[in-house]
Amino acid sequence: MAVNSKKIAVYVLVVFVVYVIITDPENAADYVQIGFEGISSAAQAIGDFMTWIAEGAKD
Repeated sequence: MAVNSKKIAVYVLVVFVVYVIITDPENAADYVQIGFEGISSAAQAIGDFMTWIAEGAKD
């Protein structure tokens, strides 16, 4: 039963994303840009943290 629920949830999410892209492509592009900026910021923060650890975790 859980597998079917996951498949349905993924299907609904895909349909929603396609709907947003078709009905409002400018906002969809903004959402994608915001998402990539978030991923980039997270990667930068992880890199800064790893650098801090590699340098001995000193303030």
